Amino acid sequence: MKRISALLTAVVLLLPFIRLTDAKAINFTLKEPIHSESAVLMNLDTHMVLHEKNADTRQMPGPLVNIMTAVVCLEECKNIDEEITMDQEVYEGLYNTQYPDDLRISDISDGDVLTVTDLLYAMMLESSVQAAQTIAYHVGDHKVSAFVDMMNEKAKEIGLESTHFTNPTGMYDEDQYTTARDMAKLTEYAMTVPLFDTISSTFTYNPSVPNMERHESHENWIWTHSNTMMDPESELYYYPGARGIKTANLEAAGRNIVSIASKDGNNYLVVLMRAPMSDADGNNVYYHLEDAISLFDWAFNHFSYQVVLADTAELGELPVSLAEGNDYVLAKPKEEISLLWYDEIDISLINKNKIEWYNTTLQAPIKKGEPLGELTLEYSGEPLTTVELVAVSDVERSSSKYNLFAASMFTKSSWFRKALIISLVLCVIYILMCIYSYVVFKSHAKPLKPIYAVPKVEKKKKKKNK
Repeated sequence: MKRISALLTAVVLLLPFIRLTDAKAINFTLKEPIHSESAVLMNLDTHMVLHEKNADTRQMPGPLVNIMTAVVCLEECKNIDEEITMDQEVYEGLYNTQYPDDLRISDISDGDVLTVTDLLYAMMLESSVQAAQTIAYHVGDHKVSAFVDMMNEKAKEIGLESTHFTNPTGMYDEDQYTTARDMAKLTEYAMTVPLFDTISSTFTYNPSVPNMERHESHENWIWTHSNTMMDPESELYYYPGARGIKTANLEAAGRNIVSIASKDGNNYLVVLMRAPMSDADGNNVYYHLEDAISLFDWAFNHFSYQVVLADTAELGELPVSLAEGNDYVLAKPKEEISLLWYDEIDISLINKNKIEWYNTTLQAPIKKGEPLGELTLEYSGEPLTTVELVAVSDVERSSSKYNLFAASMFTKSSWFRKALIISLVLCVIYILMCIYSYVVFKSHAKPLKPIYAVPKVEKKKKKKNK
């Protein structure tokens, strides 16, 4: 019952993310530049990318890797309520790193009993290396490398073309890389996995198993999400409507963040990678959070849905033969098209001339609403969406024109040619039969009697001889 409830909850949460159109990238110009080296800003309701920056440049993901770790765990673990006893031997090797500041260690002790779900929360909220490594060890059948193979197989399945995983924790590794575009694609997929959105969007979590021997005050044993945009007490970075998904810091690769913000029914996803960790004076800076807030504000304040193509717009005409009256048909969109659009760009700049007709030679009758072709809306050479064009009205067929056409086409038809060939063959056969009959008739004619064959002169000669 618990799993069924979780699945129903996931379905409700995923309603805003149902795919409406193919993802399109327009890359509108920002009002203010951002510090992050790579970025993607996407509207999750339309899957339209509003802005991108070095979206295909390979970056080191850090604990953003935990998104894939959670996806594989949720899809492959048979029982996420199973209790696991924490064993330090599974993850203590991670402490021997050249970048100790990259280690994210939660308040988890050797011997603690936690469910797989508890471990997912520790990993997604606090980037816990103990939790991530234990998950991989458990789901990978005591082989972390087997789990990593599953991560890379899933990456190929989703279509992450520039991503390669080497560990489930996000610890430094030059061979572990991804791109902002791939992370956006991965996050979109992750949002369809039951429980992922719930876990990654939770701000605080209290483990389900008390473990009183090592944690005396269970109610105070709290794990908190590292995305301070979710924290109402954060004066600088709190952003109403923001949630999850993952933050990631690497000393050698800067600060990363994947987050979602919702407002007035609109949902945006932002991916930011390789933001500087310090300024010119060596002071810690949090440009990844500043960039995220800047992008969310820009999207919410300057984008709205606008009708760019009415369903009554006449967009072209096609000639129609054998028509009664007008010998053409007008085309219009099958449906009204509304797009999320930037308020500083006139919608009249959208190109509405790229039409591909299904057939340029039409013959009456044509029915109202009959498909005629497709129109692709474009801006600055980039496709926005495609809409089918249909007939505005009926075009009736003229009986007289059709009869004349049928008569003129009869001699050109294959049936006529076949009939002509058959007629010629029959005529030849008839002639041959006539010739044959004549020959047979002559050969069977009655012969003359011998008496009529003897000349009279012979008789006279006989008389003389006597």
